[in-house]
Amino acid sequence: MSRHLAELTRRRFLGAAAAAGGTVLLAWTLPGFGGQQPGARAASGRLNAWLTIGADNSITVVVDRSEMGQGVYTALPMLLAEELEISLDSITIVAAPVGDAYINAGNGGQITGTSNSVQDAWEKLRLAGAQARTMLVAAAAGRWRVDPSLCHVRNGSISGPAGKTVTYGDVAAAAAKLPVPKDVKLKLKESFQIIGKPRLRIDSAGKVDGSAEFGIDVKLPGLLYAALVQSPVLGGKVIALDAAAAEAAPGVRKVILTDGGVVIVAEHFWQALRARDALKITWDPGGNAHLDNAAIHAMLEMASTADPGLRARSDGDAVNVLKSAKRSLHSVYEVPLLAHAPMEPMNCTADVKPGGCDLYVGTQVQQVAQMTAAKAAGLDPSQVRVFTTLLGGGFGRRLDVDFIPAAVIASKAVGAPVKLIWTREDDMTHCTYRPPAREEVRGGLDAEGRLIAWSLHITSPSITARASPSTTDPFDSVVEAALNCPYAVPNFALTYTRQEIGIDVGYMRSVSHAPNCFAIESFMDELAAAAGKDPVDFRLGLLAAKPRHLHVLRTAAERAGWGLPKPGRHQGVAFMEGYSTQIAQVAEISVQAGELKVHKITCVVDCGQMVNPRIVESQIESGIVFGLTSALWGDVTLVGGRVQQTNFNSYRLLRGNEMPDLDVHLVDSDAAPGGIGEAAVPPVAPAVCNAIFAATGKRLRELPIARSLSEYSA
Repeated sequence: MSRHLAELTRRRFLGAAAAAGGTVLLAWTLPGFGGQQPGARAASGRLNAWLTIGADNSITVVVDRSEMGQGVYTALPMLLAEELEISLDSITIVAAPVGDAYINAGNGGQITGTSNSVQDAWEKLRLAGAQARTMLVAAAAGRWRVDPSLCHVRNGSISGPAGKTVTYGDVAAAAAKLPVPKDVKLKLKESFQIIGKPRLRIDSAGKVDGSAEFGIDVKLPGLLYAALVQSPVLGGKVIALDAAAAEAAPGVRKVILTDGGVVIVAEHFWQALRARDALKITWDPGGNAHLDNAAIHAMLEMASTADPGLRARSDGDAVNVLKSAKRSLHSVYEVPLLAHAPMEPMNCTADVKPGGCDLYVGTQVQQVAQMTAAKAAGLDPSQVRVFTTLLGGGFGRRLDVDFIPAAVIASKAVGAPVKLIWTREDDMTHCTYRPPAREEVRGGLDAEGRLIAWSLHITSPSITARASPSTTDPFDSVVEAALNCPYAVPNFALTYTRQEIGIDVGYMRSVSHAPNCFAIESFMDELAAAAGKDPVDFRLGLLAAKPRHLHVLRTAAERAGWGLPKPGRHQGVAFMEGYSTQIAQVAEISVQAGELKVHKITCVVDCGQMVNPRIVESQIESGIVFGLTSALWGDVTLVGGRVQQTNFNSYRLLRGNEMPDLDVHLVDSDAAPGGIGEAAVPPVAPAVCNAIFAATGKRLRELPIARSLSEYSA
């Protein structure tokens, strides 16, 4: 039974007949949103999720999270379909419009992020399905004048006494008029027919046959195309513009100067690009004209030594115990700027009309996109409709909306729909990069080699301070995976110093879990070596009071053959608790003549109850690839404030022939669902680096691995 049942008295199950086709919308109001009258959706937008049942038995589910490859268009409908007793194949998916009803309770906005889509939907969508099922049964029972307990549902139909049968579509109109049931029971795990079963993804077929629509695919009548030129120095501004040659170029409709740069609108995108090359612009480079990686490194180092930092966690007395420890260790770990590099570059189609604007965009933040477009068009947010397309990769990049204003401004200026497209080079050189970090770690061991004290001091720019200036959280995301470090250390200190570097930084897949896991798990290996203990055994001793954690780490070690002879190969381990998920990885590598080869990664995950194990496994594999790419080569370099990486030839991705064998094991669990879209990324770097130490005796404390290895070999 749902833990929210006590709140059902303040929920109202609402119905409203559609204008055509006898379609009925069964809507529900979820915790924290109160009740709402039929027909009031446009005024208050308080409905969280919508189920549409047509008289023709068509079933449409509105999904309130953006589909960017993580499988929400399949997983979330599975939750509702389970309780509604319908086939997943019978459902049509519609992306949610902007509305407070679709706010992600864990994120405080209409946001797809922090790997919590299933966590947020786990009970509310099952409850919605159960309520809808109960009302449909009540409507059928009322028609037959029998007790609802004598009726049963199966595959979208209701059967009753004497062989009576109706479909959901037959009684949907009547069901919509009934009050919300005050007591419904959710299925128990052992009775699940859909949840927990591996299912093919609903969106796969369209991606294979080309019918799936990403933002870059949008077509509208009279559509024009736009390109944007931005300052080559990050943060620079236009001080003089000569657009005569560009305006005279074939197909060009307009050249527009904006705060973000210069927009060229043309009949075709190639024309816009060619005209862009003809622009004569004088730039003011601003304060970043001399910014480079050495300057960023110096800023972080200076700040870390000058400022003791804000205290995020303090258990015991780490400072004094470290001073008296039998043996103490001290290391500094550093991670670089990284680009999100989604395969689909930034794009947005805007259609500004008198009194309104339609926005077609792949975004992770529909409400922010709406407000941004409204500001650019000079409209009220309620006058902007957002149509969320599929996202060709998000990774946090589409939590930002810097690519939206120029499209809206251009459409308004030319009086036609305009699709603005960033080139790969635009995207790579003007990303909101994952911030660099300097992480200073100290640890103390007693005479028996037990870890008795630990301190971690993180120095980094703040993402949230830029993305949400009104935040009152001084730590925001910077302390993720460090604040809840699972190891039992009696004296534990965690501090953070904020140091901005002059350029915009953004959330990237796994955000601060990755740099913090790299520092924590790499240093954990250093401590194990200093204590003369096996790295797995050392960690197991610190997790003795946490059976789920122990099981995950032990299983990973066993599956990887930890400790068994592997001629020419070496292993490294890493563990993390993050996104309410426990995950362990063992990397198996070889190093010959300074060349690294990652042969295999074993990954064991306990993410609680799973909606679709097939999707979970895919996300883990995807996360490992993402994490391995970043660990091996991820590095954004600046010279004079200009990003040097421009495309995938200079910003390396893992290639097919470099792909290691993956052994992914999912732990069967009765625990509440955890997040999975980002959890597999962070352990990769420390697992590989720890394996490199096992192979070479060299500690890599700075990423990317390729650069550090080459420096050691030089």
